[in-house]
Amino acid sequence: MSKWLCSLLIVFASAAHAAPVDANSDEIDRLLTDKGFFTQLEHVRLSMADKAHTVADRASDLVVNAMGFLGVPYKRGGNSAETGFDCSGFVRAMYQQTVGLILPRRADQQAASTEVIDKKELQPGDLVFFNTMRRTFSHVGIYVGDGKFIHSPRSGSEVRVEDMRQTYWQRRFDGARRVTPSAANQFAAQQADDSK
Repeated sequence: MSKWLCSLLIVFASAAHAAPVDANSDEIDRLLTDKGFFTQLEHVRLSMADKAHTVADRASDLVVNAMGFLGVPYKRGGNSAETGFDCSGFVRAMYQQTVGLILPRRADQQAASTEVIDKKELQPGDLVFFNTMRRTFSHVGIYVGDGKFIHSPRSGSEVRVEDMRQTYWQRRFDGARRVTPSAANQFAAQQADDSK
């Protein structure tokens, strides 16, 4: 930024503090309106609100879609119905197919790139994480409601719904997360940067 522009901003800021609040507010509002700032800000706000509602509104679609894969066999590293799914591959595929958001590939990365929520705040479509391999966030599933989640559990098994209140899952529960468009977009941007 040039010295001249910095000086102008300092003069403008000090003049703003010296002017009466009402006169200053009207002038600044007029300037921002003339430059289209308020219109741009409103477009950004509406865009972000629409994206947040899209994920929430699509949660039931996500759960219904996931239920359509009941019985698909577990496959380590698998991420399609044709090859089978592992836990994180299943979650990633459901979000990509239903909501159009691309999540990281591994369960621990999915936990790191989503919003932490309290277990009491769980809603269908949220992610639930478990420590099943003596390390945090080693397993992930999609919450379907009523204390249940859908997941691809382990080798020799298949996609199924289980109750989180069972002792096995209670003892291994690592936390709940919510997928937000901003988190998924941030991950996609990071992937794009990494591929350069």
